[in-house]
Amino acid sequence: MCGRFTLTASADDVAAEFEVPDPPLLQTRYNVAPSQVIAVVGLKPDGKRRGIALLRWGLVPNWAADPNTGPRPINVRAESIVHKFGAILRENRCLIPADGFYEWKTEGKKKTPQRFTLKTGKPFAFAGLWDVWGEGKQKLVTCCLVTTEANAVVRPYHDRMPVIVPPESYAEWLAPETSMPQLTALLRPYPAEAMRSNEANPAVNSPKNDGPECLVA
Repeated sequence: MCGRFTLTASADDVAAEFEVPDPPLLQTRYNVAPSQVIAVVGLKPDGKRRGIALLRWGLVPNWAADPNTGPRPINVRAESIVHKFGAILRENRCLIPADGFYEWKTEGKKKTPQRFTLKTGKPFAFAGLWDVWGEGKQKLVTCCLVTTEANAVVRPYHDRMPVIVPPESYAEWLAPETSMPQLTALLRPYPAEAMRSNEANPAVNSPKNDGPECLVA
């Protein structure tokens, strides 16, 4: 379900990857967890330039009756996204920078985390959605990522994986004029041959741990 990920790349590397000219200072993260504030890349009001915003991970859609009692999905399934979140998909898309994500291998009571990255080691982007609930002092801006069926690298550990948007499709995912068929065509598993996995440290099991030790088995 991709409930944890990493963003250990420098702010300069993230800015270069996503063509953001004025990035904010980004904290190095080894164990990003739901409900935390994360970096997202989106278009500025002019619809052309990109910027980085910090949003809470766990989507509260604008139609929610109460943000404190309703569900806050950290991800939405590609197969049902049009039916459940079609309006948000049309209007509010973002890229969520990362350079790895975790899944777990369970053996009895033992849970061993596995980290999945690109073979290049470069940062990449999850397909994301964002929305605004309320206004004024009650305004809440949140986000989630999109998942699809797992590729051959991830499948031994989980049947789902986050949608990773290839760099050549960043502009298409963000552009307001991109059609729904074009968007849904991007919601597919990332090529397995471009990815690798490594065992990570069980420290990842607790969201309280967010240091470099998380990466070392």
